[in-house]
Amino acid sequence: MSTPDTDKLTHWRVLHLAVPIMLSNATVPILGAVDTGVVGQMGLAAPIGAVGIGAVILSAFYWVFGFLRMGTVGLTAQAEGQGDHGEVAALLTRALMIGLCAGVVIIGLQAALFWAAFQVSPASAEVEGLARQYMAVRIWSAPAAIALYGITGWLIAQERTPAVLVLQLWMNGLNIALDVWFVLGLGWGVQGVALATAIAEWSGFALGLWFCRAVFADAAWRAWASVFDGVRWRRMMGVNSDILIRSLLLQAIFVSFMLMGAAQGDVTLAANQVLIQFLMIASYALDGFAFSAEALVGKAAGARKPVLLRRAATLVWGWAMASAVGMGIIFALFGGIIVDLMTTSPEIREITRIYLPYLVFLPVIGCTAFILDGIFVGATRSRDMRNMMAVSFCVYVVCVMVLVPIIGNHGLWWSMLISFVARAATLGLRYPALERAAAG
Repeated sequence: MSTPDTDKLTHWRVLHLAVPIMLSNATVPILGAVDTGVVGQMGLAAPIGAVGIGAVILSAFYWVFGFLRMGTVGLTAQAEGQGDHGEVAALLTRALMIGLCAGVVIIGLQAALFWAAFQVSPASAEVEGLARQYMAVRIWSAPAAIALYGITGWLIAQERTPAVLVLQLWMNGLNIALDVWFVLGLGWGVQGVALATAIAEWSGFALGLWFCRAVFADAAWRAWASVFDGVRWRRMMGVNSDILIRSLLLQAIFVSFMLMGAAQGDVTLAANQVLIQFLMIASYALDGFAFSAEALVGKAAGARKPVLLRRAATLVWGWAMASAVGMGIIFALFGGIIVDLMTTSPEIREITRIYLPYLVFLPVIGCTAFILDGIFVGATRSRDMRNMMAVSFCVYVVCVMVLVPIIGNHGLWWSMLISFVARAATLGLRYPALERAAAG
């Protein structure tokens, strides 16, 4: 668990961290696009909408525990910066314990959770029925999916991003292969998509443990006095609880976006589901740079080097913005072709093209918000993240209330874009305080 010299912060080091994460993260929305494309070959709107709603609802349940990845990165990176390798090992144990237990709780509460989700969902009876079939299968991989957040965060904090890339490629490659076999080969429909994902998530968890095998050879990971140390446990839970609230608010935006789209009909829901894959591709790719910021800023904060922290933030933001511009150009030139590959329905293709321009500008608009998230995670400034996300959520709600009744689905997309601007502006106002804290 050696740590690179924190003072050797170059463009190459940023790219060495970011590129594997960008590639690994890009496979996640590509998987979503394949899920959509496979069921889209059925030529019906309902299966596309069902997979979309089912995946969004489960992802919302799981990403409630997204704090496990973000909190683990920040705390582990700072422990690395301080040279506390015993705490680095203990943090992995804590993350695994939280992730596995959370997954078991979700499985136990699935009936209540599904009921609550569909109480606020205005989807048609056909879409809801298919979505329930999807969720009832995929829910059984919840412990693996959530524990993987902790494993991934722990690896990123040590700058082991090539391992994260291999992990994601294996898991999503297997998922895609099983998608094609189960749905197109065996005709299992939305249940086949769900089963493919569940198998892939458990296999990814096993591979993640294998990548962490070196730490398990050291007794520090099971030094229970250190693992359950009250002060460190309270700090971890404090950071994670703030990020949990932030994640809940962020997921509320995405879930409400899909559900309000469903209220406008199955075709509009399917169109939004197709376009949300573009949004996921952009956000996951830019998050590659945000993850790099988490590791580099965390080590700089742990070493009490604010100048190094600022250099990390500046380098990462510059590369991220260049990438965002590139993605916007690609969406503008090839977006229509991608849409045609994802669905064979002429009606869905037509509606999707109406809203495609929003996705051309979204990467650039959202870039600063994504990178500031990474900076604040690395510095474990979780309270600022929580508070500024609350402000941004309120801005989103106001925009929805004003714009959706006037311009319908266009109002939803405008509200989403404005929420990204609000996140960037509010976090930017808190950045000077972050640097001052790192100097102390």
